[in-house]
Amino acid sequence: MEIQLTGRRALVTGANSGIGRAIAVALGAAGARVGINYLVDPQAAQQVAGAIGAQGGAALPLLADVSDAAQVSRMFGEVEQAWGGIDILVNNAGIDGERAPGWAGTPEAWRRVLEVNLIGAYLCAREALRRMVPQRSGVILNITSVHERIPWSGYSAYTASKAGLGMLTQTLAQEAAPHGVRVLALAPGAVQTAINQAVWSDPAQRADLERKIPLGRLGQPEEIARMATVLVSDAAAYVTGTTVVVDGGMALYPAFMHGG
Repeated sequence: MEIQLTGRRALVTGANSGIGRAIAVALGAAGARVGINYLVDPQAAQQVAGAIGAQGGAALPLLADVSDAAQVSRMFGEVEQAWGGIDILVNNAGIDGERAPGWAGTPEAWRRVLEVNLIGAYLCAREALRRMVPQRSGVILNITSVHERIPWSGYSAYTASKAGLGMLTQTLAQEAAPHGVRVLALAPGAVQTAINQAVWSDPAQRADLERKIPLGRLGQPEEIARMATVLVSDAAAYVTGTTVVVDGGMALYPAFMHGG
């Protein structure tokens, strides 16, 4: 089955690198016009736009801090001005913060993770829903994490933000469903991107990580992007209010593969 998004207007936050970049390119390849949100490295955003353009698609780089309501409102206004509205929002922008036990980190650092990962997703979803509900169509896909479910010592802000995003997804889905709008989440596991290069480039750390994955390998950004493309398409028209986990089995408690 070929996924077609021709004519759809999409916005992907944090789309200038990693998983966000792969999703933006995949949506463009499926025919969508894609807004490429970024906060740093405008050259990288232009490169993503160029990659989509090389496939014959249309892309629009958009500078905005998703944790700032005014900047988010302006960004959605730019999308509306360019394309007349929005059909797909992928809330991908996120940070993991500095590793620290809950009693050692600063409230400011903890709060910043939630401002980007959870409040930022809410602000973008709010703007999208204000447009999707009246048109009675649209899809919001929130990128959470296996750490929506799995604790991760040293990263309490990250895990709290992703768990919160999972419940935000369900609540918004319940609210939006009567208006023809779907809201769902995709939870990646360990994916090989620049953000975790220190781990996968070190043989010992990589081997330790891969032991936590029943399929025995890290995922690739393109694998997450392919699933994201399916979920925002009509192929998933009856899917809403749930989290689809794409993790190679990491959430299956792999230590129990060899007995209790």
